[in-house]
Amino acid sequence: MDPEVPTASNTKPTETVDEGRQISTAELHTEPANGADNDCILVENSSQSQSQGPSAVGGCREAVVPESPGSSAGDTGDMGEGEGQDGSIDTKCAEENKQDVISDKGGHLPLPQAGDNTQVQQAGGSAQVQQAGDSAQVQVPTSQLPEEEMQAQLTDVSGFWEDDQAPMEYDYPMPVYDFSKVPVQLTGAWEDFGDFSANFLKGCKWSPDGSCVLTNSDDNTLRLFNMPAQLYQGQGVPQLTSVLKMRESETVYDYCWYPRMTSFQPETCCLVSTSRDNPVHMWDAFTGELRCTYKAYDHVDEIIAAHSLTFNPEGSKLYCGFNKTVRIFETSRPGRECETRPTYARKSGQGGIISCIDVNPDQPDIYACGSYSKSVGVYTEPKGKLLFLLQGQQGGVTQVMFSPDGNRLYSGGRKDPEILCWDMRNPGTVLYSLKRQVLTNQRMYFHINSTGQYIMSGSHDGVISVWDTTVTPVPEDSSTEPVIQPVLTWRGHSDAVNGASFHPCAPVLATASGQRKFHVPMDSSDSDTDESDEELMSDRHVTRDNSLRVWSPSG
Repeated sequence: MDPEVPTASNTKPTETVDEGRQISTAELHTEPANGADNDCILVENSSQSQSQGPSAVGGCREAVVPESPGSSAGDTGDMGEGEGQDGSIDTKCAEENKQDVISDKGGHLPLPQAGDNTQVQQAGGSAQVQQAGDSAQVQVPTSQLPEEEMQAQLTDVSGFWEDDQAPMEYDYPMPVYDFSKVPVQLTGAWEDFGDFSANFLKGCKWSPDGSCVLTNSDDNTLRLFNMPAQLYQGQGVPQLTSVLKMRESETVYDYCWYPRMTSFQPETCCLVSTSRDNPVHMWDAFTGELRCTYKAYDHVDEIIAAHSLTFNPEGSKLYCGFNKTVRIFETSRPGRECETRPTYARKSGQGGIISCIDVNPDQPDIYACGSYSKSVGVYTEPKGKLLFLLQGQQGGVTQVMFSPDGNRLYSGGRKDPEILCWDMRNPGTVLYSLKRQVLTNQRMYFHINSTGQYIMSGSHDGVISVWDTTVTPVPEDSSTEPVIQPVLTWRGHSDAVNGASFHPCAPVLATASGQRKFHVPMDSSDSDTDESDEELMSDRHVTRDNSLRVWSPSG
């Protein structure tokens, strides 16, 4: 369902190509209908891109640009899930009440520690949280990996933090990839997901310091796998076993790492997750305990769950996506205090559930939101003004991701066979598309390496593809955007590959696989007539591959 936009009074014809997607051929001028607040224009797509990268021949899609803020924290009108008509349910955090945690390393770390009313008991490798008055049990190991294994160098980032306090950062060596041949599998994990045959994975994500990898699976459990030292030397290692399990009570919608995480500072080792009918949880990556929660409430004061979440690059803000709404929490202030920003108000803006969010790493004041309404909205701080709305995905958007330089925005959708690359300097222009196979509503992650040169994604048939963004895209025909062909494809799994992640500092890849499958009826000749209906349903022809695999593409 595409969000409604003001209709044009004077338009030139548009050309319909590629299964009904519209390519704009003229400027769209609108007459003020309900005042200047809702005026918008349709930017004419230029045939020449301002990008210094691949040429933007063809590939023009629709970008709606509001002339004035279409939605802000104080808007009323058609409110999303969880807003009252006066917008007073959730309030913006007061600047004078900010409480920041100062680390013993001199860094400014806006992270809450374990609260004084939380008690954690480890049972069977999983964290179970119990409320116990004012008592707390907190265990913080000194390190997750030996310092000699990381080979990190300290650098100073002066002026970046407040009060002239610079945190610890690490200048990792630039990984070198060799995609001229199929990567070698180093290790993987199967047994952790094998007890329940339908326990398929839902993506994998390396930690920011590369010391471990995080997975999500259908049993509502986040698992943490430590990477042994042999892995970074290109040597094979035995099967991985999870060292931490963080269980949610319902289906996990989204999860992500704290961006400043490093194993040398245990207070930064944390992650957040959101699940159905639950608030956002922050977990300790050392102990598996629950540190704190971020709660959003609807108009009847009931907790509602976020569908997506991400941190800004500094880690000071937590962006959460809801139905037609984005809520922003101060990381240092868990609880219910947050800023509410409707994305759809007065019958304009970005509608639908905000299914994914990403913040521009080069310009943190700009963030992008993907919606199941097949649109991508780009917003700016400090009040979440909508800069432009991109429309062109064939399915609901399940992931958006900026390139490291912030000049390009990639988006992918469910039941959508392409990843689109949008030019941020020329809104509405698609520089190129990347083809993949996505046949279901499952979220299929893609990932960009630290330099922005390579993009990796899986497909529904178990094939993993890698694209080189420095290659000149080739147009398939004059009516569609150019396409970059993959530099390498290989069948890494025997099931759908829904997770793909580049290691942040080493030439190592991680992929995850699996999907929901159902029993199929047996042939009547293979069973007796007196068998029950349950016995007639067989999964012998169903192929399952619920696994995490680690690869080495280094030369």
